[in-house]
Amino acid sequence: MRNLIIGVPKESYPGERRVALVPLVIPTLTKAGFEIVLEHAAGAEAGYPDALYAEKGTRILPDRAAVFAQADLIVQVLCYGSNDLTGKADVPLMRSGQGLVGFLRPLGSLAVIEEIAQTGVTSFSVELMPRTTRAQSMDALSSMATLCGYKAVLLAAVTLPKIFPMLTTAAGTITPAKVFVIGAGVAGLQAIATARRLGAVVSAYDMRPVAKEQVKSLGGRFIELPIEAKHAEDTRGYGTAQDEGFYARQRELLAHAVAENDIVITTAVVPGKKAPLLITSDMIAKMAPGSVIVDLAAERGGNCELTQAGETVIHHDVTIIGHINLASQVPYHASQMYARNLTAFLLHLVKDGKLRSNDDEIIRETLLTHRGEIVNARVRQFFALPESVAEQEPR
Repeated sequence: MRNLIIGVPKESYPGERRVALVPLVIPTLTKAGFEIVLEHAAGAEAGYPDALYAEKGTRILPDRAAVFAQADLIVQVLCYGSNDLTGKADVPLMRSGQGLVGFLRPLGSLAVIEEIAQTGVTSFSVELMPRTTRAQSMDALSSMATLCGYKAVLLAAVTLPKIFPMLTTAAGTITPAKVFVIGAGVAGLQAIATARRLGAVVSAYDMRPVAKEQVKSLGGRFIELPIEAKHAEDTRGYGTAQDEGFYARQRELLAHAVAENDIVITTAVVPGKKAPLLITSDMIAKMAPGSVIVDLAAERGGNCELTQAGETVIHHDVTIIGHINLASQVPYHASQMYARNLTAFLLHLVKDGKLRSNDDEIIRETLLTHRGEIVNARVRQFFALPESVAEQEPR
């Protein structure tokens, strides 16, 4: 029986510098019976030249088409579903029975997911990874969110015309900067930790009561509002969408905290929906000149009314940073973390050279398309598709 071949194409999304696998994980995969093929220079922008892969036994192929042609299983960071600019070019390269693993944005465009399904590939979306103890080592979404929270604080620190820490100097005492983080999920908690390490005074708000202890454990002050969300989080631990009445009251109550801080970092997203509006133009107008907002929900429409996705803009003398794909700005470690998550998943997914059946929770919940159909129950429910009748055994 020949080894199953994993193909690693170069990421094609403009500005994407990450790579799906790094040399560090190659020995683990080859020991497990995989063979790895890599598109020439796929890891170069992340700091991983071809030579490092070749030393670990990876075969370097000249172009993308060769990788797709030879691989039984393709691993990417941004697959077509999450790469709406250049990803469509991969569709003719896909073939029936081939595996595909990566970010696929399963709750994005139904037409795109159906297009992927029609190629016959068996695709697995890492965004759908269950948040369980068993799957923790495979949780790429959390890994990338951690880096986004870290990078958001650094962007804010560079932009703010103040320093973060309190300093006692020959010119007197410098008071510390004040940072307010809205949304204490993975990205928010890392933002809190990073801002604290830089010496800022940090406060945070989250509509999920469970976040209070997490914020306090990192040295932040938790802002409590006299408003209660209905079913604040889903079974996977994500915040749930609320009605407009809740958000209107929330904005009213948050206005004071936003105005009194030098930096506001927003992280609130609801899977498959437009990001909730948390900061209005009127709220921004009351912030001190030179203040900074970093909107980590920019790609989903933004938590800030004046955010422009992918841009940095200035309104009311406040800088609003709407950068997307922040994890790609630290590609070396982002690739390393992603590769470790993927490796754990691949070792779980493949047994005796074949994809395992989907009677396992991790495989069942991440399996998106199979034999020409969207088979994921959560995705079918989200798009109000009829119950799938296709055989869902990825063999």
